[in-house]
Amino acid sequence: MKKALLLIVLLTSVSMYSQVITTNKYNDLKLSTSPYYSYKKGIGLTTPDSLFQLNIRFRMQNRITYIKNEDENGGYDGQVRRLRLRFDGFVVNPKILFALQLSFAPGDVGVTKEGQNLNVIRDAVVYYRPNKHWSLAFGQTKLPGTRQTVNSSGALQLTDRTINNARFGIDRDFGFQVHNLNESPDKFSYNFKTALSGGEGRNQTGKADDGVAITGKIELMPFGSFAKDGIYFEGDIQREKKPKLLLSGAFQQNNHARRTMGETGSDLYETRTIKSVLLDAMFKYRGWAAMMSYMSRTTNENAITENPDDTTITNYVYVGSGFDYQLSYILRSNYEITGRFSTQKAGDDIKALTPNTNEYSLGVTKYIWEHTFKLQSELTFDKLKFDNGETKNNWYLRFQVEIGI
Repeated sequence: MKKALLLIVLLTSVSMYSQVITTNKYNDLKLSTSPYYSYKKGIGLTTPDSLFQLNIRFRMQNRITYIKNEDENGGYDGQVRRLRLRFDGFVVNPKILFALQLSFAPGDVGVTKEGQNLNVIRDAVVYYRPNKHWSLAFGQTKLPGTRQTVNSSGALQLTDRTINNARFGIDRDFGFQVHNLNESPDKFSYNFKTALSGGEGRNQTGKADDGVAITGKIELMPFGSFAKDGIYFEGDIQREKKPKLLLSGAFQQNNHARRTMGETGSDLYETRTIKSVLLDAMFKYRGWAAMMSYMSRTTNENAITENPDDTTITNYVYVGSGFDYQLSYILRSNYEITGRFSTQKAGDDIKALTPNTNEYSLGVTKYIWEHTFKLQSELTFDKLKFDNGETKNNWYLRFQVEIGI
């Protein structure tokens, strides 16, 4: 891992050096051949002929959590939850863009298993944008799923996404995407987004199969688009002067999926065709922000799969549904108060194996530089109800620092 980071830094340094240190016969710098630098969104450089642009960004989340689960001793957990390095820009033509995002924190990479890939690569995608209305993508990146999935984890009001997004959300995948964008700040706006992907999630190199995932999404903004792409971050930190509303719906059919949650989760013993319905609503006005979402997952057969060598060992698709509700207000001092309630119900096939859950969260955030530098605190309470009538109450208290460029 350290060697990979060092190699990236060295390659970037060599590239910058080779462009800047160009001498003429008098051994003077030819300043006209130097790249143009910018510091608006990360550290960027563009060649004088405008045939290449590279932007470099990073972000980091450090957190400490006190966790208290029922019937267990409380404990502290301190970790670097996310550490990301991102490169983006264009080659030859500003209409041909690329995005590369690497992750290095244990929570991002996951547990290393013998014979399996190390999940360092999050995004590796090429875009062609012929005009402002069309975007075509090829590679690995986020699918057009729920609002929380599409938004960066650094653009959240609380320290983590909802329990329903974790269970029912669709994630990154490799394939093709086509987006048709029709946004205006002052009139009705709408977007159509589609994807055809492998359905097995990121960095998959396992056995090929004949199953693909088909995803479609529509986004409606009746009062026009949000200020500064406000649909891509939570909370009304821009303090919208006019009411703004987003309504969206997405559907995915993942054929012959091999994992418990489609693009994520552990391996199933048999493939299943999974169908997901994802609905979102977002409202922002003068510092107030409200969000609501509904997610569900079903399968074509029984969600439980059995080990053919030992039928007592099983694994299952997480079927069921859930609702999320979130409300916040940001003060003039850039302190924000956020409340969230989530309810999750397991499907009939698996209700004896996993509990239904209600989750209550309260967060206070101090924005120092919008979402790129903020201090977050969160108190979350989980109430688990099992099929046999048993209940458990768990809670955690967390402090987190998000910083990046």
